[in-house]
Formats: sequence, structure tokens, C-alpha cells
Amino acid sequence: MKRRTALSTMGLALAAPHALAQQPVVIKFSHVVTNDTPKGKGALKFQELAEKYTGGRVKVEVYPNSTLYKDKEELDALNSGSVQMLAPSTAKFRPIGVPEFEAMDLPFIFNGEEGYYKTVDGPIGAGLLKRLEAKGITGLAYWDNGFHMVSANRPLLLPADFQGLKVRISGSKVADLYFRKLGALPQIMAFSEVYHALQTGVVDGCENTPSNYWTQKFYEVQKHITVSSHAHLQYAVVTNAKFWNGLPADLRGQLTKAMNEATQYTNSIAKSENVEALEKIKASGKTTLHYLTPQQRAAWVTAVKPVYHEAEARVGKQIVDDLLKSAGIVA
Repeated sequence: MKRRTALSTMGLALAAPHALAQQPVVIKFSHVVTNDTPKGKGALKFQELAEKYTGGRVKVEVYPNSTLYKDKEELDALNSGSVQMLAPSTAKFRPIGVPEFEAMDLPFIFNGEEGYYKTVDGPIGAGLLKRLEAKGITGLAYWDNGFHMVSANRPLLLPADFQGLKVRISGSKVADLYFRKLGALPQIMAFSEVYHALQTGVVDGCENTPSNYWTQKFYEVQKHITVSSHAHLQYAVVTNAKFWNGLPADLRGQLTKAMNEATQYTNSIAKSENVEALEKIKASGKTTLHYLTPQQRAAWVTAVKPVYHEAEARVGKQIVDDLLKSAGIVA
């Protein structure tokens, strides 16, 4: 009996490394928007493809809508290894010492979606992701979420209309600059807190993309929305560099393939999702949509133009110059 027990114990001990080797690698993917946004759908697409291409060797757990961490907490969680993947807005990298990403928040810096993709798919986008390496972060992709609208309980058509408005921003110092140029009072606030703050008057307005206005129901508590396209919202999909580099090369290759395809999918639906969201918002009858005339847009551009120079002290002159040159803007 004793011999049988000893042999059984030995057998379990010998089997344990093999059993452990069969355990899937778990990737916790945290984000702050709902599953039915472009980013939310992109995360789920990556989950599907990653598990498919790795044959189940990887398990992706997606935590949407700030269910795991709020946007201010995410990068600390990534650094500590509590999560392995995030897709924060690019402005979120300033607090960890990579302020250059905030230059992508500059107003009217992209000539439509074509200009945006020219930037992120070219040397500027690649150079920004490379800056994350020194912070222990590996940049995997950029995910599009379209151009911002802005809202309040009064029409926002000219810079004077912003005077004294408390406007929620995500924390971008560049957004802080351009809203102040418009006469508003920017208020930093977690994304998960915005609806209640708009509802109770803690803030008067906010900016975001149509898909986020729809899925977060911001339109329910804002009487007027201006489809201004004054700035762009994009996310950088990132992972913990130590975790990523520690993966077997073949697994990393399969995950890269999954990420590339999920990125193509996410970016392909971003435009259509925003168009559909605008239609749904309009059909709701709960808010009035406004579109800037060429003269009104020109007034906005003139009001915020000093931001290009002022932002240099915050994000660096080189990145501002590069973006202006890419967009063909003379500051």
C-alpha cells in the first residue's frame, strides 16, 4: 500500500509539469466602452481570432465598460501585470511620460479619415508606438473611433457659445487648451462618470464620437449636439512588454495575426458605426443635431489655431511640426 501510494504521488509529480504546460495563456483585455462600440467589437473580434489561431493555447478575457478598471487605473494595472492588454485613447500616455501622443488630439489636424490613416499608418504613428518601449509597453495597433462631436444644453455653433461652459475632457492637455481657447472650462472626468455628471449638471457638456454618444446614452441628457469633427478619437492597443516578449515566438506570431485582422475589422466598421449612431440619435428625437457651416467652422479654426504653438511646450515641437506638415497646415 505504501509503495502504491508513493508511486501514485510520483506519477502526479511527473505529470504536473505537463499538466501545467497545457494551461492556456490568459490575456485580460480591459477597456472602458461598451461591447457594441467599434472598440468593444474589436476586442471581441480579437478574442475570437486569438483563440482560433492559437488552437485554444490562449484564452482572452474581455472586460468592457470599466468593469475591471476605470480609464485612469488601466495603465497601472498593465504595468503591474494585472491585465495584459488595453486600448486606451492616445491621450492616456501623457501621465506615464509619453506626452507626444497628445499631439494627435490637436484640433483640425487631420484632413478627414484619409489624413488620419496617413498619419497612424506612416512614420509618425510608428514612431509614437516606439516611444512606449522605454515604459515597458509594446504598441500593437491603432484603432479608429472617428471624429468628435460636442454637446451641451444650448447650441454650440460659434466660439462665443462655449463661454463659461464646464466641458468634460478625458484628461488630454491639448483638449484642455483648445476648449479654453473656445471659452469653455474643461473638467477632467472618468468616462464611466460622464452620463451622471451630464444628467446632474456637474458638467454642462462633453465631446465624443457618435458611437460613444449613442451607446453611453449621452444624447439623452444633452439637448444639442454639434457634429463638429473638430478632433479625432483613436486608441492605441498595447500590451505589457515583459508579458509579450515572454511568449513563445509561434504564439506571438499567431496573436499578431489575430490583432492585425481585428484591427482591419475594427477600423472598417468605425465609420459605418458612427453613421448609424448619428441616425439613431436623430431618430430618438431627444436632442437636436447641428452641422457647422463653412463660416462657423472657419471661426472655430481661427479660435483654436494658437493651440498649435502653445501645445509645443506640452507635447514637443517636433511632433507638432510633423503633424502640421503632414496635414499641410501653416500655423
